[in-house]
Amino acid sequence: MYSTTTRVASKAFASKPFTSALAVSFYEIPSGIRRPTHLQTLRASCLIVSQRGVQSKRQFSSTPRSSLEEYFPPPTDSPHIKRTEPAWHHPVYTEKDMKAIPVAHREPQTKADYVANAIMRTLRWGTDLCTGYKHDEAIAQGTEKDTKTPAVSKPYGMSERKWMVRFIFLESIAGVPGMVAASLRHLQSLRRMKRDNGWIETLLEEAYNERMHLLTFMKMAEPGWFMRFMVLGAQGVVYNAFFISYLLSPRTCHRFVGYLEEEAVLTYTRAIADIDAGKLPKWEKLQAPEIAITYWNMPEGHRLMKDLLLYIRADEAKHREVNHTLGNLKQKEDPNPFVSTYKDPSQPHPSKGIEHIKPVGWDRQEVM
Repeated sequence: MYSTTTRVASKAFASKPFTSALAVSFYEIPSGIRRPTHLQTLRASCLIVSQRGVQSKRQFSSTPRSSLEEYFPPPTDSPHIKRTEPAWHHPVYTEKDMKAIPVAHREPQTKADYVANAIMRTLRWGTDLCTGYKHDEAIAQGTEKDTKTPAVSKPYGMSERKWMVRFIFLESIAGVPGMVAASLRHLQSLRRMKRDNGWIETLLEEAYNERMHLLTFMKMAEPGWFMRFMVLGAQGVVYNAFFISYLLSPRTCHRFVGYLEEEAVLTYTRAIADIDAGKLPKWEKLQAPEIAITYWNMPEGHRLMKDLLLYIRADEAKHREVNHTLGNLKQKEDPNPFVSTYKDPSQPHPSKGIEHIKPVGWDRQEVM
């Protein structure tokens, strides 16, 4: 997948010891070079700078260089299988619809909404702390005009490596809620011996989509031991906490995920703003990996890193809409409006696409 003429970003992004181990190696692929079948690049070592200013080499991955041929190698013992198609094909997004995705927030209206929003804010603070995230507000607000000063030289400047650390950590957790909710609703359907009315499929598809985000970023950077340890701990906490919470109040859990996806949309919007402001020069001409081009069916001429982030932001906006909508419905009775057929399809209604996306979700009276 990668050319031998790779370039590696190897500066540590923080002076704190617990964050320095999150450093990420980037493999930049020249746009004019054809991608070979197998990985041909060598592993790079990240230089970790301690608070004392002493440099030490730390491998970004524990995988031996001799064993690294492709990060997601195809099966070698299935000669009769040519290709395995994905269970869910991604809907087609237009550039106009993706660029129109807004940053939005649904104001809490019930006690459950306030609880969900408070938990989300607490988790956001913890995630920002762990990933070293502090964004330049001038860029976030669109008032930053200086495109010559490197991002890392400005207060709270986010570099390509810092963004990738955040993306990988967030996406490794984002696929948990959908899978937990789908499994619990599946068991509930079996116990009650009743249909689920289409919720399970949408929740599984959401978890699958979040995992595809992670696999895409893993084609661009491979996490080290500290990142893997953080993901392991975070997954254990999030899975069990969400499992118990969903048993107690599914509506509150969907509202929580809706608020979480609001923050995801904000995160990717700020990353795109950084690219537009010239703060991430290594990403300006960086090509999206082949797995992303195939999954999103990215057209020719729209396969750069910014285009990839536009697709992912649109996905997160869709999850935001879906979960806020599900949080407005009767959990055991109402059908899933995103897979339903409507009497008047000419009217705007929930769907799998983003052409009629509603940032704060659809109210029950609008769809039922």
